[in-house]
Amino acid sequence: MKKKIIEFKDFNFKYRVQAEPTLKNINLTIYEGEKVLIVGPSGSGKSTLAHCLNGLVPFFYSGEMSGELRINNEDIKNKNIFELSKVVGTVLQDPDSQFIGLTVGEDIAFKLENYCVEQNEMIDRVNKAAKLVDIDKELEASPYKLSGGQKQRVTLAGVTVDEVKVLLFDEPLASLDPATGKSAMELIDSIQQKENKTMVIIEHRLEDVLHCKVDRIVVMDKGCIVADTTPNELLSTNILEEVGVREPLYITALKYSGCEISKDLKPESINTLDIEKCKDKVNDWYENTKKEESKTKNDYILELDNINFSYSPEKQILKDVSFKIRKGDIASIVGKNGAGKSTISKLICGFYKPTSGRILFDGKDIKDESIKERSEKIGFVMQNPNQMISKTMVFDEVAFGLKIRGYNKEEIKEKVENVLKTCGLYGYRNWPISALSFGQKKRVTIASILVLNPEVIILDEPTAGQDFKHYTEIMEFLVELNKKGVTIIMVTHDMHLMLEYTSNVVVLSNGQKIGDDKSTKILTNKEIIEKANLKETSLQELAIKCKIKDSVEFVNRFIDYDRRVRNI
Repeated sequence: MKKKIIEFKDFNFKYRVQAEPTLKNINLTIYEGEKVLIVGPSGSGKSTLAHCLNGLVPFFYSGEMSGELRINNEDIKNKNIFELSKVVGTVLQDPDSQFIGLTVGEDIAFKLENYCVEQNEMIDRVNKAAKLVDIDKELEASPYKLSGGQKQRVTLAGVTVDEVKVLLFDEPLASLDPATGKSAMELIDSIQQKENKTMVIIEHRLEDVLHCKVDRIVVMDKGCIVADTTPNELLSTNILEEVGVREPLYITALKYSGCEISKDLKPESINTLDIEKCKDKVNDWYENTKKEESKTKNDYILELDNINFSYSPEKQILKDVSFKIRKGDIASIVGKNGAGKSTISKLICGFYKPTSGRILFDGKDIKDESIKERSEKIGFVMQNPNQMISKTMVFDEVAFGLKIRGYNKEEIKEKVENVLKTCGLYGYRNWPISALSFGQKKRVTIASILVLNPEVIILDEPTAGQDFKHYTEIMEFLVELNKKGVTIIMVTHDMHLMLEYTSNVVVLSNGQKIGDDKSTKILTNKEIIEKANLKETSLQELAIKCKIKDSVEFVNRFIDYDRRVRNI
């Protein structure tokens, strides 16, 4: 009989500053060695549930608890946060915020130092943990200089070094490129198999998590558990759609084709899908669905001409990068972690100066324009919201740009409130920013740029940490801006976003441009996918399974049809 490792019984929690409970009547049992995925929209309570598991509730976030929570068969009311950390190890969505040591080895050893473990034993355990996650060749390196995937391996080694029983992952894929995200899920799966650890994963990217087998999916909404079942059973219902969680793209394609999704279809993965039961319907849908004609192309608004950039003579970051963005386009820049995507954004905005080459805006070289002059026509939303925030309150942060531009109070109030409503933040307008989640802070920074109505908006990972509802709200707002003539450029790891919204994609690898084409052609080009750490879309895999000869055209027709259905 399986041993219970986590058990909630009639559990409730209310933060000290809130009138209503965040968690309501939670009954959940997780067994030793299970891998459980927790999904739900923002505000559903999944992060609070995680905080209860690792002791941040109630030791950091105070409030009222009722009911019972037992971890490793002990009531948490009798444990302190230090004791809980010996059972539950947490991997945060932002690895940089978890680093302590100057080297990888020091960082992994940090917990053991706190336990006063003898040096010889400490070295052995650090080496074992590093080897488990395949980071043992980087023990002398600075963790801050590693790639996104390597950073995550370091944090994972740091929490497994003292042999915790439960590993808790808070959006482990948020900052990773598609291929690295795939490797991360394979690594988590490997550790579960080798060490028989219990894995609890909180993540918005459901389809990416399901790359490897998951025992159960727990769906949360409005502080309650609305489903606790297997992936096959969950994907056979409309629960995800009802609560606002994105379902896998191949599931959406099957539904558009009129296929009935049942657990017998084995829909948990494109690899397990019993396609024979619905192949004919998918083919019929493909034959009867035509793609609409492309719109007339506009003139170019932004051009990079043979851009080179380096921080030092020893290391060149960008090498002869050239591409053009048309006025009114929604374009994306993609590539693996460290490819130079964010650097290009900063060059366009004037934060950095190119070593050589030209940046043209509306045909004019802007090399002599200041950051302030460029900001009048180019808005930039950074990946890490904490690097942009300068005010204490939400309203003041969004209003800041308008104030320094001389708008009067009535204009500022109207513009700020309209943008806050669009970004789902109106209810938080009088909140301190410090009280917001990472995803909510992200929306504040997007709102602070959107309120200025620039001609071009560059967004670095605009949907990271966003649930499907807020993701859709933000993207639909950007689409509406785009329809009014605003050009949108997105630096992203999100292949769904790239497929659904962008007309053109620039692909970078090791500081060089290796692709510049439509999103569907990029994601069906195996050479580019491999070089840029991208991932083939499940739509293409579905087309191949259904023996549709032109898988690229199938993806094209799906994206066009999906846009029309959702009125994008």
